[in-house]
Amino acid sequence: MAFTRVYSSTLVGINALKVEVEVNVTPGLGMFLVGLPDSAVKESQERVRSAFENSGLRMVGKKVVVNLAPADLKKEGSALDLPIAIAILAATEQVENEGLERWIIAGELSLDGSVKPIRGALPMAIEAAQSGFRGVILPRENAEEAAVVESLEVIGVGNLREAVDFLSGTRPIAPTKVEVRELFEERANRYAEDFADVKGQEYVKRALEVAAAGGHNIVMIGAPGSGKTMLARRMPTIMPPLSLEEALETTKIHSVAGKLGSEKGLLSRRPFRSPHHLASAVAMVGGGSNPQPGEISLAHNGILFLDELPEFGRSILEVMRQPLEDKVVTVARAKYSVAYPANFMLVASMNPCPCGYYNHPTKECNCSRHAVERYINKISGPLMDRIDIQIEVTPVEYAQMNESAPAEPSSTIRERVIAAREIQRQRFEGIEGVFTNAMMNSSMLAEFCPLDEGCRTLLGRAMERLSLSARAYNRIVKVARTIADLDQSEHITSAHIAEAIGYRNLDRENWGNRES
Repeated sequence: MAFTRVYSSTLVGINALKVEVEVNVTPGLGMFLVGLPDSAVKESQERVRSAFENSGLRMVGKKVVVNLAPADLKKEGSALDLPIAIAILAATEQVENEGLERWIIAGELSLDGSVKPIRGALPMAIEAAQSGFRGVILPRENAEEAAVVESLEVIGVGNLREAVDFLSGTRPIAPTKVEVRELFEERANRYAEDFADVKGQEYVKRALEVAAAGGHNIVMIGAPGSGKTMLARRMPTIMPPLSLEEALETTKIHSVAGKLGSEKGLLSRRPFRSPHHLASAVAMVGGGSNPQPGEISLAHNGILFLDELPEFGRSILEVMRQPLEDKVVTVARAKYSVAYPANFMLVASMNPCPCGYYNHPTKECNCSRHAVERYINKISGPLMDRIDIQIEVTPVEYAQMNESAPAEPSSTIRERVIAAREIQRQRFEGIEGVFTNAMMNSSMLAEFCPLDEGCRTLLGRAMERLSLSARAYNRIVKVARTIADLDQSEHITSAHIAEAIGYRNLDRENWGNRES
């Protein structure tokens, strides 16, 4: 009889939990997997057998029992292939048993013995460091991602034989090293797009700057071809750079979802997610039989762009209300629930009517008043209530498109945004969960956004003359606070209130009110 224990990890939400892979070899026949393995884990025994044969290793002709502890936690995915194989080899004395307890091992085995990349390498490395392990052994493709955790030895292997030889001491493998700060700073501000490419639209660009500075959700409404999507795609270029803490959390989410793509290691730029309007609720919010982060969580610390907002299913739009408020998505199952972070900024665009040309300066709209109202009302009041800035985008005139003078670059706008965010950081220091003006609640408005008599008078007249709804009041004050921060002004002035009022186009009760 031979017994051995190897350590690995399994994913629960965006975190990893340590798993003990115990192997016991006794007289008899067959291989048995216990400890709540899912189908992918159960199938590992066939991959392990084939990998042994093609790697010059032997599968013992005895009864092999593999236990995955803790036994009451469901194990999912194929990352347990490599630790199961190593544990069997150690139990049959084909790998040195000494020192195995110092490593977290993870990897998917191919039938030819090669090791394929896995999801969640970064959370596994973080768990290994927190649990006091010496290092991790995982697929070579995941080594740079895991090496972000600098206190660990990260050993990347290409096949099962390499892992066996390394653990036996016959093949030294140098740990993967990553200069995290250098890599982070090098990639942080590299963008293919720039606001300097946008001709005209100064009013809209100003609104986007205010949104970025205060973390405000924004919707742009305008005719097809007016530049809404082009402007939205340049929003990340004016956002403040990610902090290392934000980058780690964002990378964990994308790693668990298998969405890191070509950007190995640490994500250094804020995510920009643009799901199609036919995306399902599960794709947006997350979930599935093996819960995965959805687009809402993949946009954490970044931007979620919903193009043609009314075309999204009403159920999908309504399910976004809770994440917009609570900044977290909870996926509940019968035996457990998983929470995914969802602190994103919503940027949306939409046409003003079904034909797209309502309020167009040159093209005639063929829609009735009822059709315009019905189209706008596809977006519910509670969802629109969570969007601080509603801006109308008009087409750029031909003369502006042919101007030779370059527009203001993103880097200049970003400097103003960063300065405004620093003011907010100091303002909300010590208040848990509040980082930007958009996160303020009603009680905070009284403390941080006092209005003088002139501001209150102007706001009262606007509420009456423009038929602004009551819910617009707090939104206008929050946006005015951000505009004041951009001006480096301690107090909100009438000019700041006036500009903020101009960013509530859709909140006017007479929008779309015209003869049929």
